[in-house]
Amino acid sequence: MRRLRKTPVIRELVREVQLQRSDLIQPLFVEEDLTSDVPVSTMPGQRRLSPSSVVREANTLIEKGVKSVILFGIPRIKDENGSHADAADGVVQRTIRQLKNEFDGELVVMADVCMCQYTSHGHCGIVRDGQIDNDETLKRLASIAVSYAREGVDIVGPSAMIDGQVKTIRQGLDDQGFKETAIMAYAAKHASSFFGPFREAAFSKPEFGDRRTYQMDYSNPDEALREAALDIQEGADIVMVKPALAYLDIIRRVKDRFSMPTAAYNVSGEYSMVKAAAREGWIDEKSAVLEILTGIKRAGADMILTYHAKEAAEWLG
Repeated sequence: MRRLRKTPVIRELVREVQLQRSDLIQPLFVEEDLTSDVPVSTMPGQRRLSPSSVVREANTLIEKGVKSVILFGIPRIKDENGSHADAADGVVQRTIRQLKNEFDGELVVMADVCMCQYTSHGHCGIVRDGQIDNDETLKRLASIAVSYAREGVDIVGPSAMIDGQVKTIRQGLDDQGFKETAIMAYAAKHASSFFGPFREAAFSKPEFGDRRTYQMDYSNPDEALREAALDIQEGADIVMVKPALAYLDIIRRVKDRFSMPTAAYNVSGEYSMVKAAAREGWIDEKSAVLEILTGIKRAGADMILTYHAKEAAEWLG
C-alpha cells in the first residue's frame, strides 16, 4: 500500500476526495447600525460587517476563490413579530441588492430565512402563549423569502425548523414569479451546544426557554432522514445537515439515501474550538482545518458552510 504514498505528487494522483475552494460558502454577519466592522469576540477572525464594507469583503473572497456567501442580518430594531425581517429596506435586502449589482454572475448570494435575529425574544418564529405558532410563522417566513427574491437572491436558506416551511416558501416564491429562486433547506438542524458563539455574534440568544421544541434531538438519526425526505417532497433544491462534525454519520446517510445536493454547516462552536486550540499551540491550525473540511466532504457534503472559508481558500491555493 505504501507504494502509492511515496511522494506528494503520487498521493495527489490517487487522492479520492478533493477539497476545492468552490466547495466553500462563507457566512457573513451584516449589522445595520454599524459604520465600521466590529470583531466577534467569541469567533476570532470573524467580524460583524457594516453595510458599507460588505462589497469589499465579498471582493476579497472572490479574489481568494470563494464564490458563495450566506447572509445573516442584524437589524436596528427588534420586536415580538420580527417586523423588520421582510422590510424592503432591511439590512439583508439592501445587502443582496449591493452584492447582485456589483458581482452578478461572479458570486452566489444566499440568505438565511429565519426570525431569531429580528425578534425581541430571540426565537425563530411568532410566539403565542409561550409557544411557537407554527402556521403564523410560516406566513412570515414566506414573506421574508419573497422579500429576498425581489432583490435577486440566488438561494434562500430556511433555518427556523418550522414544519412545512419549505412548502410554504416554495409556494410563496412561485406565486410571486420567483420560480428560479432555489431553496437550501436546513433539513436536519439539531438543537446543539455548538451554536453558542453564533448567538453572541448575531444577538440571537432566546430570552426564555430554548429551541428544542422545533430543532432536532441529536439522538435521532432516523428522524433526520424523515426531515430531509419531507423537505425534498416540499421542493428543496439542496438539503443541509447542521452542525457538521458531530453529525458526519447523518451527512453520509442523507447523501446515500437521497442523492441530493447536500450541504453541511461547520458551525460557530466547531470553528471557535479550532481557533482556541490553535491559539494555545495545541494544534496546527492549517492542517487541522483542511483535515476537518476534507472529513466533512468525505462524509458526503457537496458544499460546506464554514467560517474557515477565507483562510482555507488561501491554504488550498
